[in-house]
Amino acid sequence: MSDLPPLSIDTIWAILNDTLDDATVNQLVWHYLGYRYDATAERWNTAEVSSEWLENYPEPPNFIEDRPATVKLTRSIPKPNKQLLKEQLGFEGYKVGELVPRLTRRATMANWLLSYMRDREIVG
Repeated sequence: MSDLPPLSIDTIWAILNDTLDDATVNQLVWHYLGYRYDATAERWNTAEVSSEWLENYPEPPNFIEDRPATVKLTRSIPKPNKQLLKEQLGFEGYKVGELVPRLTRRATMANWLLSYMRDREIVG
């Protein structure tokens, strides 16, 4: 997972515009949740993962496919950061014909990453 794009506004837009593949988007969220894959041991190192995530997800979930994991991700976004896509980026959401679970889950992941950036004062 060393080939991840930088955590930046451009990356957030790539997630929203569906120009970054699902696997990479998942890997970005996993990375910032603290999951690290140890290729030598062929297993996940979860030393940096919070207990609230480890309890249900000892291995990182596929947020694109796993609705409960995405709901948990949404709930973990602090209330002041829930509307960052709209407030900070001016993202108005997807059109009615685009409202499919895959895209809405990507938007949730983008918002979580944007919240992560804000809380840690990462300028991107």
